[in-house]
Amino acid sequence: MSLSVDALPLPWTGRDDGPDPADARWWQVMAPLTAAGPGFGLQNTIPTETRPAALLGFCSDEGVRRNHGRPGAVAGPAALRTALASLAVHSPRILRDAGDVVVSEGKLEEAQHRAGQAVTALLDAGFLTVLLGGGHETAYASYLGLAGSTTVRSGRRLGVLNLDAHFDLRREPTATSGTPFLQMATAEQSAGRELHYAVLGISKPNNTASLFATAGRLGVRYLQDDECSVPSASDFIAGFLDGIDCLYLTIDLDVLPAAVAPGVSAPAGYGVPLEVIAAVCRQVVASGKLLHCDVAELNPEHDVDGRTARVAARLLSILLG
Repeated sequence: MSLSVDALPLPWTGRDDGPDPADARWWQVMAPLTAAGPGFGLQNTIPTETRPAALLGFCSDEGVRRNHGRPGAVAGPAALRTALASLAVHSPRILRDAGDVVVSEGKLEEAQHRAGQAVTALLDAGFLTVLLGGGHETAYASYLGLAGSTTVRSGRRLGVLNLDAHFDLRREPTATSGTPFLQMATAEQSAGRELHYAVLGISKPNNTASLFATAGRLGVRYLQDDECSVPSASDFIAGFLDGIDCLYLTIDLDVLPAAVAPGVSAPAGYGVPLEVIAAVCRQVVASGKLLHCDVAELNPEHDVDGRTARVAARLLSILLG
């Protein structure tokens, strides 16, 4: 498999509890993608819970900068790897690190396409793919990778589930962290398809009436943050999953309360409880439909005691086992 990245994966380090496999932590089982060896051209017929997983960093806060947010998400992938490294291993899943795609000199669109090509290559090689952002411009890179994959091109219905306080359906002259899902809708329309898009966690005061109108025009399903309980979220997700064949899950960490996730571009004034977001992640895994996921908006510059990074790592540990 040919994969082009800007920065090769660095060695992972963490707490060492001894050589027994039962004492293993993520840093001890994570290996560079080049160490995967032959035999990974398995396509996506392998169940989600056993499919090898590949992590790819998307180092960007250019979209946040263009969207007038707090920069700093460019360091998100490194902070998330650090938070993941010492988590205990409770799954036999093979884990690989593919390195980073880096946005340099403001060339966001170019980097999104390069990251998309890498995601496509990983998906077609049989991996469950995880993109570590970066601002939520990460989402359009994810979409490009999915749209180019054999799975989506074969006609399977792709659903996009966004855990987010915002629709990110802004119409702007250039791509930002606030435009990716309108970009997806436009691209899907050009391809003769409809975007199956749902958002859990919408903050009504932080989305304008025009954004709600755009969501209505596009048939976007959404559940507002003050409507989110474990039962209501479960019903919402189940209804969405019933209409799709495979799922792209994107987690914007600003969906969580600011006390839980302070290290984001736009901390939430209300937010969805962590127990609800964790339950959604478990439901997604149990569906067997997860094809790709990403985590966006982790901003280490504004984090408190690594709190946001640890929460993001905990959610990924649910998704990957």
